Amino acid sequence: MGILELFVLAIGLSMDAFAVSICKGLSVKTLEWKHMLIVGAYFGGFQALMPAIGYVLGSQFEHLIVSVDHWIAFFLLLFIGGNMIKESRESDEEELDDDFGFKTMLMLAIATSIDALAVGISLAMAGNVNIYLAVILIGAFTGTLSAIGVKIGNIFGCKFKSKAELAGGIILILMGSKILLEHLGVLKF
Repeated sequence: MGILELFVLAIGLSMDAFAVSICKGLSVKTLEWKHMLIVGAYFGGFQALMPAIGYVLGSQFEHLIVSVDHWIAFFLLLFIGGNMIKESRESDEEELDDDFGFKTMLMLAIATSIDALAVGISLAMAGNVNIYLAVILIGAFTGTLSAIGVKIGNIFGCKFKSKAELAGGIILILMGSKILLEHLGVLKF
């Protein structure tokens, strides 16, 4: 997997955190730099940690499932992407909470990075992946986008939330399809 593909994957994974960041920004009456830094650090940190954990777990079981690893990667990314697309279509109003404390941010960071854990498993099975570069790109991109998302949310509100989730879901489904098609010999990159 090349740097361009890892960059696109980082974009797709960051969309959930970006969407939540927008809503966090909406909840803040007086936005300060520390709000943006807190959100960026939590979301970027967890978004980097989870694929690393997933990669280690996936690597442990790779020998048992090597013949179907591309199917597993495809279905994991299809499921995650489909779930993001479904969430983008829901009209549920998110509860706005201006709390940036440890418990609140920890729960949000875990919730927005669970999909990254599954992607880490997929990366272990995809083979030929520089996990260090992947983790750095995913974490840095998510942290930066999340910090920006707080500012956007503070200015514009939640109108970009569903579009971000839709784009992220489509990107993850396309990445899963690419992994499957490469392993089946249909695509050559």
